[in-house]
Amino acid sequence: MEVLQEHLPILLPFILAEVGLMVFALVHLLKHPNVRVGNKMIWLLIILFLQFLGPILYFVIGRDENS
Repeated sequence: MEVLQEHLPILLPFILAEVGLMVFALVHLLKHPNVRVGNKMIWLLIILFLQFLGPILYFVIGRDENS
């Protein structure tokens, strides 16, 4: 527990960025009707389970150009 408390100030910005990016990607996915590649359920799982990489992949590959 002491190690976590020692490293928490360093990890906290990364944790907040990851959660913020995930929430932003999920809100965008749920508000827009179309995705470019795949379907919404696959992108939902990718965003939730691939942490930093999932939301980034969604915005680069999955987000529809018309959104």
